[in-house]
Parts: sequence; C-alpha cells; structure tokens
Amino acid sequence: MTKSPHHTTIDLEIPFHDVDMMEIVWHGNYAKYFEIARCALLETIDYNYPQMRDSGYAWPVIDLRIRYAKPAMFRQIITVKAEIVEWENRLKINYLITDKHTGARLTKGYSIQVAVNLATQEMCFASPAVLFEKLGVEAS
Repeated sequence: MTKSPHHTTIDLEIPFHDVDMMEIVWHGNYAKYFEIARCALLETIDYNYPQMRDSGYAWPVIDLRIRYAKPAMFRQIITVKAEIVEWENRLKINYLITDKHTGARLTKGYSIQVAVNLATQEMCFASPAVLFEKLGVEAS
C-alpha cells in the first residue's frame, strides 16, 4: 500500500481544565487531542462523523494506543498531526503531538476504526467503497 497523502495538523493551547495540580496534562486528555485532530482530518476528505452516518456506516474506534515521551503543560501550544496510514480493511490514523515552538516530540499514537453497517449492525471486513471514494483511491 502506498502512503496516504491525507494528513492535517492543528494547533491547540493547553487549557487549565486539562491539567492536574502540577499543571501537567492529565494522560486521558491526549485521546481528546487525537479526536480533535481526527475530526479535522476527516473534514479534509468530507467524511466526518455526520457523513459517515449518512453513508450508512458507523466507524467505532476499536484500538487506541498512546505513547508518552514528554508532558504537555498548561498554556503550552501543541501541534497535533493526524495522518491516514491504512484504509483497506480498517481506518488507521497515526498521531504525533509536538511542541509548536520547539518541535519537540511529546506524544505519539494511533487509532483504529472499523466500518459497521448501520442497517445490519455488523462489522465490515473490508472498508466500504465510500471511504475509497472520499480518499480518491481505488479499491484493491
């Protein structure tokens, strides 16, 4: 499979409500940062969650991995990159969180989503044609 040209980056300033008493981002909030970047990425291909639903598919996250290298801190501006790296049988998105000013890597991870047919509630073992259309790639 060739590497996808589909990626996006967003910048976020760490808000007070995302940190602990040491002003360090609570570990669970990184999944939220991934989600914000994922939605921005899906917008670029016009296949965010409302379009997924309208196409007849739900795409639940079935696996989420996060690797912490350095903590993000209160008021720090971070850059979150999201990139689609697999799409044939599942949707895998890689994430990289860096400090906007220094470029230092803070966190990386990935999420895996699978298509579920909304009419039958059954998981699809191959991604539906609509995903390939939105990505502008041919189905294998």
